[in-house]
Amino acid sequence: MAAALSFVGLSVAAYILAGRFEPYIHGQVVAYLEARFDSTVQLAALHVHMPRVSALHTLFTRGRGVLASVEGDGVVLRHRGRVDLPPILSIRTFRFDVDLGTIFDPVKVVHLVTIDDMEINIPPKGERPTLDDDAGDTPAENDQESDTSDIRLEKVVISNATLNILPKDKAKFPLRFDIHRLQFDYVGRRAAMRYDAALTNAKPRGEVESTGAFGPWVADEPGDSPLSGSYAFHNADLGVFSGIIGTLESSGRFTGTLSSLTVKGEATVPDFQLKQAGNRVPLQTRFALHVDGTNGDTILEPVNGVIGTTKFMTSGGIIKHETGQPRAISLDVEMPSGNIGDLLAVAMKGRPFMNGQIALKTRIDIPPLTKSVREKLRLDGQFEISHGRFLKSTVQDQIDTLSRRGRGQPDNEDIKGVVSAMAGSFRLANERITFRSLSFAVPGSGVDLAGTYDLARDTLDFHGTLKLQAKVSETMTGWKRWVLKPIDPFFSKQGAGTLLHIQVVGTSDNPQFGRDQGDDDKQKNDKKDDKQKNKK
Repeated sequence: MAAALSFVGLSVAAYILAGRFEPYIHGQVVAYLEARFDSTVQLAALHVHMPRVSALHTLFTRGRGVLASVEGDGVVLRHRGRVDLPPILSIRTFRFDVDLGTIFDPVKVVHLVTIDDMEINIPPKGERPTLDDDAGDTPAENDQESDTSDIRLEKVVISNATLNILPKDKAKFPLRFDIHRLQFDYVGRRAAMRYDAALTNAKPRGEVESTGAFGPWVADEPGDSPLSGSYAFHNADLGVFSGIIGTLESSGRFTGTLSSLTVKGEATVPDFQLKQAGNRVPLQTRFALHVDGTNGDTILEPVNGVIGTTKFMTSGGIIKHETGQPRAISLDVEMPSGNIGDLLAVAMKGRPFMNGQIALKTRIDIPPLTKSVREKLRLDGQFEISHGRFLKSTVQDQIDTLSRRGRGQPDNEDIKGVVSAMAGSFRLANERITFRSLSFAVPGSGVDLAGTYDLARDTLDFHGTLKLQAKVSETMTGWKRWVLKPIDPFFSKQGAGTLLHIQVVGTSDNPQFGRDQGDDDKQKNDKKDDKQKNKK
């Protein structure tokens, strides 16, 4: 009888002990999350599934070696109960196994935690709520006191996670990262965690793989939590952007915090192409940039790139100003010695019409307007072309003829394949290029113009001068050379053998070259004024 009563007593004790595991584990999970993230925790449900072993076995072994499965859902963490801010962390479901013999130990080891559907919201720096002085002990202080009772998570595997970095301007959209796989190893409370992540970038769409270290978590300012590592970005389709085509590959390293990262890497687009041009050229860049995670603004430190065989440098920023608006782009581009053929291959259809060297320096601005890139593009800079040769024989023949006449040797066929030089300063705004100065020179001749080209209407309006080393009569052959000699003095001005005021009007396909009619009218009016003065 006594033995039977003892057995019944032990069974009841074992049953009661087993029933206490669930609320104890529930409390430990909540306490861990509160201390870890300095937040109040809501846990909708938690269930402990006991293994198929007898309660007496659990009692006699004190749970050692008995693994219970723990499942929970509906986890919401709010910083100190603040409901006016998005939750710091929310989890739809989680699961882990626990050795019942260790749950009362000072350090509790959980070998694997799996989480599905997690969302993290990082508020902008300086906007974390704080407690009043009389609010009592903070979770962080309690964490310090409970350091002897800790939980060690050796591995955490997360599926379908979203990281939102909230902007300072409430009207703007958060910077969002969709992560379909994320693994942390050894999630120590005050130590950095090794991570391995894979995500799909939304725009341009492509796969990103990243490994590195994260943490320790900074509860007061989550955006200050350290983050570093390396990344590889594969098969990003640039065709989603207006005006360009290509497949981007990029890799590099980054360091900083969740809200402020410095990235160094390289990117290649072997098939870069402007949609309106149709020629594909290789593009490579080595870059260093700073990313503000609170708004997605990107500041470029000097970026060194190669398009075709031409090297260039870029610096500036890509800034988002208004909700729903495109980002504003402001860049400084410098090309000290490039191949003009590379640029023409990108900018135009078919074979480039010219080769030579180009030096270019310009500022590029694309404001966040709801227009096409061409309508809102703004340029301001200067360029210089040297050793230029036109690849179309008909054009180069005309250039050679100009050089022959300019040197006073119109019938010298040995003068051919002459090189050209061109320089100018320009400004593009509202689909209109204004050339403050535009000069073109070949041996013996030089042209200086100023004017505009309307891209929308395809109209030219340039005015300036043509200067020849030779006199008017020396540009001709035969009897014309002798007939024109008397008028040479009328055109020999400003140290030139011949100076003519010219204009270039019409369209890019059909430019019209000739004497400047406005200048002729001006000369006529000047002569009338002189006659009237003489009469008086």
